[in-house]
Amino acid sequence: MTGSELAFLAHISRPTASEHLSRLVQAGLLTVTKKRRFHYYRIGSPLVAQMLERMKVVAAIHVPPRYQPRSARDEALLFARTCYDHLAGRLGVALADSLVAEGHVHLSEDGGVVTETGIDLLSRFGADVARRTPGKRTFCRACLDWSERHYHIAGFVGAELLRRSFELEWLSRIRDTRAVIITPAGRGPSGRVRPEAR
Repeated sequence: MTGSELAFLAHISRPTASEHLSRLVQAGLLTVTKKRRFHYYRIGSPLVAQMLERMKVVAAIHVPPRYQPRSARDEALLFARTCYDHLAGRLGVALADSLVAEGHVHLSEDGGVVTETGIDLLSRFGADVARRTPGKRTFCRACLDWSERHYHIAGFVGAELLRRSFELEWLSRIRDTRAVIITPAGRGPSGRVRPEAR
């Protein structure tokens, strides 16, 4: 997003946003890409995204709950959202739970393992698991979901599941937010979520 967009979403002035964004870029927490006269900011790395998600988990556990009416935007984020480059929220956790229940993936605090049946399933789904560059990034790991307080799938496998879901147009991004929705194609002819998309 541009600095102006981020300022608008944070309800702060553009100069204030510019100062904060500059410091975050200097610290390596954000990166900035210049296109024509615009500067686009994004999270600096998967490690930074992971840190932010874990801070949300700590806040959700240790901050005393208070009543706050939820907006449609909040509900959309809780249902399904991107967590850097993989799927999170209720949908992301349900997908992880389904793959674990079927014996395709094993998740724990220490990481994740994809079984042979899981590799076969991912390949048939169109996830390019053979393309992975060894040592480049973690193949499969558990990521603690801040809203569900349960694991969803991160790493290369999580990124490929999300990429393929977008490619098949089963999921679609909601503009100006990390929330995603299940499309009619993702629900299939019956209007229910495709079993393979759960």
